Amino acid sequence: MKISIAKTAGFCMGVRRAVDMVLDASNEAKEPIYTYGPLIHNPQVLEMLESKQIFRMDTIPESGKGIVLIRAHGVPPEDEKALADAGFTVLNATCPRVVRVQVIIDKYSKKGYDTIILGDEKHPEVIGLLGYARGKGHTITNLDQLKALPRFEKAVVVAQTTQNTKIFAQIKEWCRTNTPHYEIFNTICDSTEKRQNEVREMAVTHDAVIVVGGKFSGNTKRLAQVAAETGKPSIHIEQASEIDYASISHVQSIAITAGASTPNWIINDTCSRVEQALREKRPGLKKIMAVLDVLMKTNMILAAGAGCLTLGTAMISGAQNPGVPAVIAMFYILSMQIMNNMMTIGADTYNKPDRAALYKRNKEWLLLVAFLSGAAGLYLAWTRGWGYFSMLLIMMLLGMSYTRTIVPSFFSGRKMYRIKDVPGSKTILIAAAWGIVTSLMPGISLKANPGLTLAAFVFATVLSFARTTFMDILAVQGDRIAGRETLPILLGKKKSLKFVRYTLVAAIVIPLILTFWVSPAVYRLALIPAFMLILTLRYKIDRDLSANFYEFWFEFPLLFAGVIAALS
Repeated sequence: MKISIAKTAGFCMGVRRAVDMVLDASNEAKEPIYTYGPLIHNPQVLEMLESKQIFRMDTIPESGKGIVLIRAHGVPPEDEKALADAGFTVLNATCPRVVRVQVIIDKYSKKGYDTIILGDEKHPEVIGLLGYARGKGHTITNLDQLKALPRFEKAVVVAQTTQNTKIFAQIKEWCRTNTPHYEIFNTICDSTEKRQNEVREMAVTHDAVIVVGGKFSGNTKRLAQVAAETGKPSIHIEQASEIDYASISHVQSIAITAGASTPNWIINDTCSRVEQALREKRPGLKKIMAVLDVLMKTNMILAAGAGCLTLGTAMISGAQNPGVPAVIAMFYILSMQIMNNMMTIGADTYNKPDRAALYKRNKEWLLLVAFLSGAAGLYLAWTRGWGYFSMLLIMMLLGMSYTRTIVPSFFSGRKMYRIKDVPGSKTILIAAAWGIVTSLMPGISLKANPGLTLAAFVFATVLSFARTTFMDILAVQGDRIAGRETLPILLGKKKSLKFVRYTLVAAIVIPLILTFWVSPAVYRLALIPAFMLILTLRYKIDRDLSANFYEFWFEFPLLFAGVIAALS
C-alpha cells in the first residue's frame, strides 16, 4: 500500500504568514487580540486560536482597545480605517498575493474602469476586493455570466486568488476575441495552480485521492472538485475521523492533499490514521508496527541509540570497556526525553496528537519509567565515582528545571524567567547534553586521550544538534502555537534545514579525518550522518512521506553506531 502526501499540501505562504503573525502577537502581547472575521477557513485552526484567547470580531465597535488582525483574505479599505479610528492597533495580515489584486483594482478604478472579478460574491476575499472598485465592481463565476454583463467601455478583469485556473483560461480567451480592449490580469495564486495541477498528476498514479481541509474553504472545495473531475474516487474531509474507509478498501495507493488553510498537524494525523487503518488488512504487519510505534513514542529507540552512540564515540576517543557508560547514557536519555515529552504535551497536541494522547493516558506509568531510569543512571554513575555522579545529577536537575522559574518575576523589565525563555535554548542544551553523556564523561572516566575525547564530543554534539533541529523543523507549527522559540522559529525552516545539512557534512568529515589517527574502522561512523543528510535532501525536494517516517529513520541509524563498534 502506497500513501503519498502532495508537496503543496497545507498552509500556503499567505495563510502561514497570517497564522504566524497572530501567534507571535499572542505570545508577546499582553493586550486583547482579535481577528476581524475568521482568520482562515479552517475550524480546527479557529478552535486553536480561541484556546489561546484569540477571539473573532465580526462587527466594528465605536471604540475599543487591543490588537485586531486583518485576515489573509483582506477587507475593504473602509473597514481597516474604521478599526483604526475605533482605537485598535491594526495588524494587516492580508496575503501579499491578495494585496496585489487590491492594488490592480484600486489603480484602474481610479481611472474610471469597471472591475470584473471571477470569484464567489460572498467570499471574504471578493468582498474585500469589491471595496477597492469604487462601486463599479461585478462578480462572475463562469463564462456565461461574463457574457451576460454589458460591454463596458473600459474594464479590468481579475480573479479571486483561489479560483479554478481552467475557468479563468476560458474567460481570458473569450475576452481576447470579443473584448480585446479589456485589461486582463491572471491573479490566481501560483500556489492554487500548483495544487490543482499536482492533484491531477497524482490522480494518474494513485487509485484514490483524499482532500483535507475546511468545508467552507473556497480553495479546498475547488481542490476537491478538481480531484473529482479526474474520475478517481475522492473524499473531502475536515479531519481523519470523517474518512469512509469502506469506499477506499479496494485501492492500492492513496494520494493525500490539503487546502491552503489546512495545518500540518491535521495532514499528519490523517496520514497516520490512514496508515493504521490499512494495517488492519495485514495483522502481522500491524503487530510489528504497533510495537515500533510504542518504542518510538516512548523514546526507547532513541535511548538505545544514545547507548550505541556512546560505543561509537569510544572508537574515536579510544576509551576501553565503555559498556557501563553506554547504559548510563541510555538511562539518562530515556528519563530526560520522557520528561521533555511530558512538558511539551501542549505542542504535541498539534505536532503528534497520537503521542500526546499516549502520554496523557499513561502519565503515571511513564513518569515511573522516567524516575526509575534516572535513578538507575545515577546509581551506575555513582559506581564510576563522585565526578561522574555529580555531573549526571547536575544535568538531570538542569533538564527538570527547564520550564521552572529561576529568576523572580518581580525583577521588572525582565522577560526571561526560565531557561525555556532563552531563544533556541532547547536545541543547544539537548545537543550539549548528548555530547557530554555519550562521549565527554565516558572519555574522562575511562582515561581516554583528551584530544580524541574532545573530537568525540564534537562529533556526538554535532550529530545531536542536527537531529534535534530537524525534529524541530518537523514540529515547527505546533511549537509556534505553544510559544516555544526553537531554532526553526527563530531562523525559519529553510535556513534551519540548510544549517542542519551543513552540520551533518561536518559530522561526516570528522570520522573521515580521524581515520588517519585512530582505527581505520572509524570512517564507518560517517555513514550515520551521511544517511541523515540524504534524508534531509529528500525532505527538501520531496515531502510526500509522513513526519513519522522521517522521525523513525533519523533516529534508527544511531543504533548502527553500536553495530559498527561491535564489528570493529
